[in-house]
Amino acid sequence: MRMHRLLIACAASLALAGCSSWNPLVALGLKSEPAHKPTPLAPITATVTPKAVWTTNVGKGGDFRLRPQVDGTRVYAAAADGVVTLLDLDNGRVATRKELKKKLSGGVSVGEGKVLLGTLKGEVIALDPEGNPAWTASVAGEVIAPAAISRGVVVVRTADGRIFGLDAKDGKRKWVFQRPTPALLLRSEAGVLALSGDVVAGYPNGKLIALDLDDGKLTWEVTVSLPRGATELERIADVAGLPVVEGSTVCAAAYQGKVACFDIQSRAAIWSRDLSTALGLARGPKHVYAIDDTGAVHALDKASGTSVWKQDKLQYRRLIAPVVANGFVVVGDLQGYIHVLSPDDGSIVGRLATDGTPVHALVPLTDGLLVQTAGGTLALVRF
Repeated sequence: MRMHRLLIACAASLALAGCSSWNPLVALGLKSEPAHKPTPLAPITATVTPKAVWTTNVGKGGDFRLRPQVDGTRVYAAAADGVVTLLDLDNGRVATRKELKKKLSGGVSVGEGKVLLGTLKGEVIALDPEGNPAWTASVAGEVIAPAAISRGVVVVRTADGRIFGLDAKDGKRKWVFQRPTPALLLRSEAGVLALSGDVVAGYPNGKLIALDLDDGKLTWEVTVSLPRGATELERIADVAGLPVVEGSTVCAAAYQGKVACFDIQSRAAIWSRDLSTALGLARGPKHVYAIDDTGAVHALDKASGTSVWKQDKLQYRRLIAPVVANGFVVVGDLQGYIHVLSPDDGSIVGRLATDGTPVHALVPLTDGLLVQTAGGTLALVRF
């Protein structure tokens, strides 16, 4: 029997805090539990002190990594049970809570006067800035990734790999992009990037694609990594995490494959490096940051792909995708710790404990970052 779209709840949902220290094949019952226990945390010499300016509880995330989003001085956060909370960014005070009475699995996204969420039943829900329902659209597929919005178009990706363009005014479908996919694919929460008139998305078989925002037509495609191996499992090479775009360069990574950067105009590869990850990348002034399947954090030179450093003291701690905040590399783990790494050598220079549940989201801000955990803690952290 064909195992279609359910695969590998890595990099996304299903009560797993991340692919980086967990073998994704466990989700299918194809392998036993990982042999590696999370690496115990060793004492550090802290030169940075991350502190929670405020904390509040916004409801449990369940099996899904629901991300908070900021719009001006407001923070929007969601819980799996359908509660959406609006808070003041400066002090964390709750302005209002809205009960949608629907189980949420994707979001939050904010833009152009809309707050966007998704459900496993294939619904895209749009709220106004006050949290009142604006419209609901059906995309007939599980929505486990945040939507993107640009130039009046809401772009939503479903778990089976289809990408929909919806009218931001009323949710009516403008276009859908669909192509044949392998029997096995990664179940990814990464979603898509909507940049001006382009939609950029990782795809199965190691592909990175761009669509026209107005009509959903394929405008370019590059190969990050070619599938390798004799079996369908070995040949999984999905680009499951969000790529990063800077100027005319886009970088992406493939599971069981490579990290690669391309020139957007010519589609030419600038560099590639063997490194398997199903998580998104982060970029800083000099480096691209990635977390491999063991949980080691890597810094690669942006110009050449050369390895600059590797931090392996957090292996098997189910890290989520890295972010760059206040000039530091920040990761979160399965026990609710936030780790601050030096961009120069990867040393752990700061650490903060949250509520003991897996960190589900890190959202960089101009000064600090927002942290949301599986247990429902939302915190504004500054260094």
